This record gives sequence, C-alpha cells and structure tokens, in this order.
Amino acid sequence: MSVTPESALSEEDLALLPTDEEVEQYARTGYYLTRKLFTDGEVDELVAASERFYAGERSRTLPVRPSRLAYWTPENGPVQRHNDYIHYESDDIAKILHKPIVGAVAARLAQAGEIRIFQSTLIYKPPIAGEPSNIVPWHFDRHYWQSCSSDDMLTAFIPFHDCGTEMGTITMVEGSHRWSEIGADDSTTRHFADRDNDDLEQMLARNAAHNNVEIRKVPMIIPKGHMSFHHCRTYHGSGANVSDRPRRAISFHLQPGSNEYRAYQLSTGDVVTYNHDVLVRRTADGRPDYADPEFCPVLWRNA
Repeated sequence: MSVTPESALSEEDLALLPTDEEVEQYARTGYYLTRKLFTDGEVDELVAASERFYAGERSRTLPVRPSRLAYWTPENGPVQRHNDYIHYESDDIAKILHKPIVGAVAARLAQAGEIRIFQSTLIYKPPIAGEPSNIVPWHFDRHYWQSCSSDDMLTAFIPFHDCGTEMGTITMVEGSHRWSEIGADDSTTRHFADRDNDDLEQMLARNAAHNNVEIRKVPMIIPKGHMSFHHCRTYHGSGANVSDRPRRAISFHLQPGSNEYRAYQLSTGDVVTYNHDVLVRRTADGRPDYADPEFCPVLWRNA
C-alpha cells in the first residue's frame, strides 16, 4: 500500500481533518467523532467483503496461530464474532482501511509524524438482546498492550452502518485517559475477555473515586461513513444489541511511528507477550519488530 503525505491530500480531504480545537478536545476527553471519511460505497464494500470472509474467502492466512488469537468460526455459533488480523487476511478490507484520510486523522489526534497499523479486528454483534458475549465490559486497551513502549496509541471504531445505542455502540468514559490508576496488578494485562465483568466494573469505580471524578459515560452515535477514535487509556465498553440487525464494525488499533516492543515483566518474572510476538520479524537486537511491514504496515507518514 502506498503512503500519502498530508501535503498531497486533496482540498476535500484536508477539510475532513480535525481542527486544532478538536485535537485539544480529544486531549481533554480521550475520544473523537470524525466527519464522513468513507463513502457509502466503501462502507457497503466493507459489509460485502466481511460476508465473503465469513463464507471462507481469504487473501492469505496467518503463518502461525498465536495463542490469544480472537478468531470466530461458524462452529462457535451465534455469539459476538471477533476476527483479528483482518487487515492481513482480507486485501479487500485492507484497501479501504488504508484510505489516507484515516491515517491522517489519527496522526493529527496522536500528534505523530507516522502512524502504523497495530491490529485490526472484524466484529459482528448479533441482534440477540440477551446474548452475554454482546456485552463488552469497561476496560482500556493500554492494559493489554504493555509490550508496547508508546502511551499514545489509539483505536478507531468503524461501524458499517449508522450505529447508536440500540445497536450497542461503543461508549466512552470521558476524560478517563487522564486518570491516575490504582489497583493495577498482573491481571490487568489480560484481555477483557479473560477477566470478570464485575471486577472490571469495580475497577472503573475505584479509579474514578481515586481521581475524585464522576463517571461520565458517552455513547458514540456514529453515522454511516464516520468513525470514532479513542486514546489507548480511555475506558470504554458496549452494551447489548437490541436492534433487529447485526452490529458490524472493525476495531482498528493504531500505533505512532515511535512505538516499539519493550519487555514488560510481571510479578512472577514472566514477560508479557502479544500475538504479534510469534508473527513479526526480529529487530537487530532480537526483539519483536512492531514496525514489520507485513503485519504492522505504515498507514500514514508526514512529508
């Protein structure tokens, strides 16, 4: 995929970038709702490409299967679907995710000269109001990215349709990325799917009390073609899909160019690992290379 500098963006794309005031607002709140970055045709192609993927179409498959890979298959039944590395396995989806304006917006928000893909997950939340897997508990992404050196990573949530509270849209806890944290232990490095929902709810409450702030939960009402971004330390979650159609989306995790692998040791002496660590090439000093262009390609680079 080619990398386009901001100076080469069209006038129409430049008008889609966050303003200075919106960048400051992102720094205060920890989230941002974009303008319309994808055309209706591009979003419709994401739906069609995802259906081809669910039917078994792959541009390629991972050379090895990481131990913590999220990967729904039909045998898993009508639960919430998560499929990691969709940007690697589907060229049709990757082509749309690589649209220059997406990386340019991320670079503005993160105030970074380069943005690389870190991970991408295809998500399908079935229209089953009582399905337990549809509930995503409160968490923030930095907890399970401890093998990363950057504190400025961010995530785009990209729905394939208008997305509101009825569909269980992503919901942010405003300003939580600026909180100081208490109660963090080895368990916080585990993905939210491996942690108890009640414990996560209590962790949010404890940290809000520690910071002497009220919890302000903001559901993101996202029109088709728009997306939300949130900071890697922003608490977020989502509720049940009580609509009559599936909630389809991609969670698009992004890293600034400065991010690299770091060894993060638990109290047991074990070192935290991420799925990438068995996939990416190695740096000269033997560490996993989070700039490996095969799995973590550059999405955006300023001239």
